[in-house]
Amino acid sequence: MSRAALIAELIILFILLPLGYRYTLVHTSIKIPALPLLWVVTGYAYWQLLRTPHFDRIALWNGAAVSDSLKFIVPVFLVLALLMWLGVHRFAPELEWNFIREHPKFWAIVMVAYPVLSVYPQGLLYRTFFFERYAVLFPQKWLMILASAAAFAFLHIIFRNSLAVALTFGGGLLFAALYAETNSLAASGLLHALFGCWLFTVGLGQYFYHGTIATLSTVMKR
Repeated sequence: MSRAALIAELIILFILLPLGYRYTLVHTSIKIPALPLLWVVTGYAYWQLLRTPHFDRIALWNGAAVSDSLKFIVPVFLVLALLMWLGVHRFAPELEWNFIREHPKFWAIVMVAYPVLSVYPQGLLYRTFFFERYAVLFPQKWLMILASAAAFAFLHIIFRNSLAVALTFGGGLLFAALYAETNSLAASGLLHALFGCWLFTVGLGQYFYHGTIATLSTVMKR
């Protein structure tokens, strides 16, 4: 695939699609669920990965790397989770634990469904596919990590708040750095799932509401 074609694909998938989705939500009455659209795009990414001759399919999971990654995952999560809780407690106490207090059963469903239905597809698309597909565009590791995190954060413009973009850029740097180090979607996905579930638990879920909780709610009630 030519360099120009790769750039065009990157722009379409990671810039124009999020922009188009956000525009559709704001300016039309059309309500397209975010998760099914994510699955479609991830399906395309998965298909392209399988068509890549030199792609090592172990990167689609690589669970063996998780145990060695725990020495990074555990302290990073504990420290940042504490800071996030302190931030909510200090600046938005009305949100603190509101999801688990008001909807405990649905909270439990989200804790199980979110990593499978949202985290893994996002990880495959923004880490495994992004790293494999655009290596020629971002040859330095730090540049690839930065580009992956920026694309991941840009996706979250669909939530129409700056906090979602800021938090996911920081998280995206961590997830991409861990993936670059381990070549493990399982390890980076574990860290992603921990932070995502903690966001919903501690009370920040409303900033990530439309594309995840609303769709999960529809799916689970069927």
